[in-house]
Amino acid sequence: MAPKKKGTKEKGKKQGKGAKSGKQSHVLAYGDDTYWNNRYTANPVVFDWYQKYEGVKAFINMYIPKATRVLVIGCGNSTMSEEMVHDGYIEVVNIDISSVVLEFMVTKYKGVKEMSFSRMDVREMKNLKELTIDHVIDKGLFDSFMCGIDAPTNVQLMLTEVRRVMKPKGVYILVTYGDPRVRLPYLKTLEFQWEITLYVIPRPSSTKATEPSSRIFTNPVYVCEDNTLGPQFNLDDFDWHYVYVCTKELPTTKELPAKKGDAKGKGKELPTKKGDAKGKVKKK
Repeated sequence: MAPKKKGTKEKGKKQGKGAKSGKQSHVLAYGDDTYWNNRYTANPVVFDWYQKYEGVKAFINMYIPKATRVLVIGCGNSTMSEEMVHDGYIEVVNIDISSVVLEFMVTKYKGVKEMSFSRMDVREMKNLKELTIDHVIDKGLFDSFMCGIDAPTNVQLMLTEVRRVMKPKGVYILVTYGDPRVRLPYLKTLEFQWEITLYVIPRPSSTKATEPSSRIFTNPVYVCEDNTLGPQFNLDDFDWHYVYVCTKELPTTKELPAKKGDAKGKGKELPTKKGDAKGKVKKK
């Protein structure tokens, strides 16, 4: 796994107290359920990280059919899954590490059969079997790990588990503050061979979200070899959000074993008719 490149900023959720000192304080323990339980207890207000469903609906509709099983990782108390169901999605599986927020969500959506909630650590999704999820949505969880301790390890564990439960040709949609310089080194590795399409959209309530633009936001953006996006994008501008659509490749087809008696790698030799010279075509 490649670490963050020097000279680039890591964008994501604010780190809080203790970040400047470099100490691994409890505030930075974003992979710790105690941190999130305390946070949701102190501030139970419904909140959507980065974008509401309306802001990413076009991409979800574009890549995820509604009659599929969708996993939302780090669901928190977001209303996105509810809005997906209203939009016609028939099975939205929500997981989070916080028992506090899940208790709230289970009570709130009791009786909504299209939605389920489970306490699960995305780095070890024991209750989800291999190849049982069609698509995965991540709106802020990747960034949460990147702002915490042991970021490279936690991100690798998360992506490994995401790929394990996903079916081939499924998509992992990542909504993040992280530009390609600080996300592609983690997504494009020898271990994680995704087919990646990138979209760049404005942060809600920013001037970019309201000012006229000749660019169609649902058109993919070309990524240069150095993981930049060309002069039209200032990658240090925090008013951009990045949507990575990562398609899981099909498994490599293994070479079929040769039949007993056949030469390896060669087709089976056809029998010759009586009187024919082996390997020659009989003249008429």
